[in-house]
Amino acid sequence: MKRILLSPLTVVILLLSAFTSYGQTIDQPGAYMTAIANAQTEMKQKYMAYVSAVAHGRRARKIEKMRLATLESISNCKYKTADINIYKGDNSLRKSSIDYIDLCYKVFNEDYKHIVDMEEIAEQSYDEMQAYMMLLEKTNEKLKMASDNMQTASTEFAKKYNVNLIESSDELSEKLATADQLSSYRDKLYLIFYKCNFEDGIMTKAINNKKVKDIEQARSSLVQYATEGLTALNDLRTFQTDPSLANACRDVLTFYKKMAETDAPKITDFFLKEEEFEKTKKTMDAKSDRSKQDIDAYNKAVKEMNAAVNTFNQANNNINTSRNKVLANWENADKVFADTHMPHYK
Repeated sequence: MKRILLSPLTVVILLLSAFTSYGQTIDQPGAYMTAIANAQTEMKQKYMAYVSAVAHGRRARKIEKMRLATLESISNCKYKTADINIYKGDNSLRKSSIDYIDLCYKVFNEDYKHIVDMEEIAEQSYDEMQAYMMLLEKTNEKLKMASDNMQTASTEFAKKYNVNLIESSDELSEKLATADQLSSYRDKLYLIFYKCNFEDGIMTKAINNKKVKDIEQARSSLVQYATEGLTALNDLRTFQTDPSLANACRDVLTFYKKMAETDAPKITDFFLKEEEFEKTKKTMDAKSDRSKQDIDAYNKAVKEMNAAVNTFNQANNNINTSRNKVLANWENADKVFADTHMPHYK
């Protein structure tokens, strides 16, 4: 199972909601600040729709139209802001808003386009996946820094013109904050899962190709990664008191560790016995004069080979059945987790 989770944007959570209510003595500067904030309403909505779609498992490439729609809403936001007159010769707040909007446009037009292009590459290795998620994190930090700058400019404007801001939080901003926290938590769990899942894929490929050396190398790595992951999960036990996703991840890693330690060696043992049996059979077939001792030895080898086949089939079936079960549980747990903590938004 592969899931590429695109981190939601850390939009101006306090800033975009802080202007929703004012004290009774609000005069023209307050109305001006309200106009600046209201110009960003459509952009906030498009942000949230995009974030929500991604959080519910929609790959960025498949929602490219939503990214383009968000770009359009950001452009509209800039036009609306630019149409607002400078307040008594003071352009500081409007300029800060336009600077923030420009950065949002750049992020969606360039950074997130790069993120979309990286999706397929990210699935090629753990290092690529880690780099992909680091890019998401850095992009998120860039937006957070810009929003902080905007917040500072707004606070200074309010202070300069004696605007009494009453901090409040609207539903949309709260959802954006939740989306950011949710994404960070899921991404950390997903990287732990993905590292083992990817190594399991390497081992499975080696098993299919009967490459004993490669199987052993992947098996050893899988034991190490699963052990490290189980330790790392101790710091990610719950999200808002919900342990379901961490538990599902723990179940997957526990399976991988047990499988690599117990069942995988039975697979490699079978391949080694199979190789030895083929040598014995080839030697037997080459003999034209077979003694009773030769026949007895060969029959014993056949009996041992049949037993090895049964052990192999049992181990292989156990691996596949258990793997399918824990991965299906992980995928379902992730979907339920997202649906529970990240409300759908359109």
